[in-house]
Amino acid sequence: MNILITGGCGFLGARLARTLLATGKLALAGGAAQTITSVTLIDRAAPPQDLQADRRVRFVGGDLNELLAARQQPEQGIDCVFHLLAAVSGECEADFDLGMRSNFGATSALLENCRALGTQPTVVFASSLAVFGKLPDRPAPTQIDDFSLPTPQSSYGIQKFIGEQLMADYGRKKFIRARSVRLMTVSVRPGRPNGAASGFLSGMLREPLAGLRAQVPVAASTVVALASPGRTIEGIIRAAEASDAEWGPLTAVNLPALRTTVGDMAAALQRVAGTDATGLLHWTPDPAIERLVSSWPGDVKSARARALGLLPDLDFESVVREYVRENPQAVTLPVH
Repeated sequence: MNILITGGCGFLGARLARTLLATGKLALAGGAAQTITSVTLIDRAAPPQDLQADRRVRFVGGDLNELLAARQQPEQGIDCVFHLLAAVSGECEADFDLGMRSNFGATSALLENCRALGTQPTVVFASSLAVFGKLPDRPAPTQIDDFSLPTPQSSYGIQKFIGEQLMADYGRKKFIRARSVRLMTVSVRPGRPNGAASGFLSGMLREPLAGLRAQVPVAASTVVALASPGRTIEGIIRAAEASDAEWGPLTAVNLPALRTTVGDMAAALQRVAGTDATGLLHWTPDPAIERLVSSWPGDVKSARARALGLLPDLDFESVVREYVRENPQAVTLPVH
């Protein structure tokens, strides 16, 4: 089994690679479990040291669009592609051309190169909750499910929805085995902040736990749909494993979501690390971020994911405590 991960050295890509390598096998598309022979990581940045040290890991550094234009990737023999690489929401709003190149252009070229392999590889595409959005001057839907009409209200959301449609058509034509999954906002992400409009949903936990101030740019009553890193990776891998019959329609699947509010997230932080942590939160509205985040649905149903055995996180306090357990070096405040 030969696997390719675009964005393989980023947070989710590296975590996906570690999970696959630790398991050592993958039962692709309902078939028998096969030993993972190689995992190719494409990214601009080099892999973490633990992945570099694994002989099954191959790193291809460079710009994905350039590699695809030169027909260097994916190589013959690739069985499964996890397409995670993307410009994030805030970047796409600030730079339209960047978003179109990174999200639309790269996805289109990747699918065409997968088609050229002639082997119908399984492709898992990381789409986003941002394909849904509140239409201006219209009431927000009370609930979103797998078959709700996407109405994206950002360049990022539109580019992800285009990717879903490309995936569906390449799958319908049997050029690939198509698996699109809509990721919820992942929290808590370790490491440095990124340019995502939703980045504060990790930063408001990560920074205070490290003794640093954090801005909260939306109201405490803002409803959000979240998933822990562990549940997110579980969903991505399950998408690759699902048989055609289990997967069903070629449309995207909503991964399970924990429905909570930003205020409840702050309350969970206080239960874990006390008022020393919540005292570092600065509730300063940012209209641009508020506009984007408030357009995303907070109540997301995922019946298809549940049928695949996937479940949401139990509660946000458990998610915070999982972050503390996994990242002790990043936590300086005492936790309860």
